Amino acid sequence: MTPEQFTLALAALGWKQSDFCRKTGVSKNTPSRWVNGETPIQSWVPAYLGAMQDLADLHAKYVKPERGLPDA
Repeated sequence: MTPEQFTLALAALGWKQSDFCRKTGVSKNTPSRWVNGETPIQSWVPAYLGAMQDLADLHAKYVKPERGLPDA
């Protein structure tokens, strides 16, 4: 995963770097180091972000009510 892909994945989820840190327990400085190219992005990060995007997509499709429709 490139720094740009990491940034885009966070944006797609509507997350800030601080949200990622809170949800994963990584140090608050770690994502900045990844984005600035100071350290490589860890191998588990793409899978984690992909899973979170999959969950967000499923939530939008099956759980989140459409606007203007009453709850069942």
